[in-house]
Amino acid sequence: MDAATGLLSPAGERQRLASLDLLRGLAVLGILAINIGGFAGPIAATLSPNQPVAGTLADEAAWALALVVFEGKMRALFTLLFGASLLLFMDRAESRGRNGERLQFRRLGWLAVAGYLHYLLLWWGDILFTYALAGLSALAFRQAPPRALATAALVLFAGWHLTLAAAMVPQVAREDRVLAGQARPGEAAAYAADRAEAEAKTTRELARDRAGLAAQAAAKWHEAPGEPIEAALTCMGETLPLMLLGMALYRGGFFSGRWPRPALRRLAIGGIATGGALTIGFLACAWPRHFPPDLMQAALAYGLAVPHLLMALGYGAALLLALPALAPTSLGQRLIAAGRMAFTNYIAMSLVMGLVFQGWGLDLIGTVPERWQGPFVALGWALMLGWSKPWLARFRHGPLEWLWRSATWGRIQPLRR
Repeated sequence: MDAATGLLSPAGERQRLASLDLLRGLAVLGILAINIGGFAGPIAATLSPNQPVAGTLADEAAWALALVVFEGKMRALFTLLFGASLLLFMDRAESRGRNGERLQFRRLGWLAVAGYLHYLLLWWGDILFTYALAGLSALAFRQAPPRALATAALVLFAGWHLTLAAAMVPQVAREDRVLAGQARPGEAAAYAADRAEAEAKTTRELARDRAGLAAQAAAKWHEAPGEPIEAALTCMGETLPLMLLGMALYRGGFFSGRWPRPALRRLAIGGIATGGALTIGFLACAWPRHFPPDLMQAALAYGLAVPHLLMALGYGAALLLALPALAPTSLGQRLIAAGRMAFTNYIAMSLVMGLVFQGWGLDLIGTVPERWQGPFVALGWALMLGWSKPWLARFRHGPLEWLWRSATWGRIQPLRR
């Protein structure tokens, strides 16, 4: 690092970019492994392998594997990286004499537009709009010292999730009594009414998803135009703290190779082992009960957040340890390329899976059980790893990255190499 400017040397800059891109490449692949449940639908199936209909043992096993390895971890890792990229973008803009904060505001504004269009035209599960709103909030803490920023982020993250998990304990306890046959008549009736309402909602959802593209967009516009805003506010207690933690890790040298390898090794082993043990412990409780919906909603939204974050940090540290050996390999280069085109790949997977599952495609929505979703994930991984590197051999940026960059800077950016 240059002591006079505070900027990394060219070698340090390359290390930082390679590490961010490698981690982002793994995260965007891992996100598909979880999003596939939402693509295959319906939304209820993302909470349990036994919704909306009972699954087989193979369905439960496939769902349990995804829960332990991918669920929440890849989203957390992706969000940490987004927080780091907020600062990276501004650092690079300011090194060129530009107003990094003003450009970042413009950049996040265009991301919000892209996220809303993604929701409206392709998929209900968009995360880009949430990232744009959380990113705007995170900018207020740009100058905070890394240690204080990390501490505040972790306290906010844990406090938000543990408080809301505790608030759902009565609902989960009621469900447990109902399923055990020990509930009062009023409790059983209320639970049955909740399940009937959820089933009716699923029926309406599947009918909408089996319609054409224009009909789906019109339905979202008329029935739930504010859904991206509501989703962003609901997720803010997760997304904002993770972005702040990503900013702290960036400033603390986590992504640029300044952390000692023993510290990375401790984080990798400790994060994966501790987070994994907590997740498997929950699985041992939920699987014998066949993943009841209220328990799973409480766990996936709030209760498992800390184990997810521990494993995400462990994954990140493990990949940074592997970076020197992995980056020069064919797989490493393809992961880095996929990470450099994460925006394009994220939207492209919504398009590809929409063509497979939605009514304007092959109309397989609601017909592919958990045990058969793996091949579709493998297809998506093959596409992302297969096309990103050849594209970047000819062009400087992915197509959507280029559009985003051009809109942010207010002029057409070079594309061809």
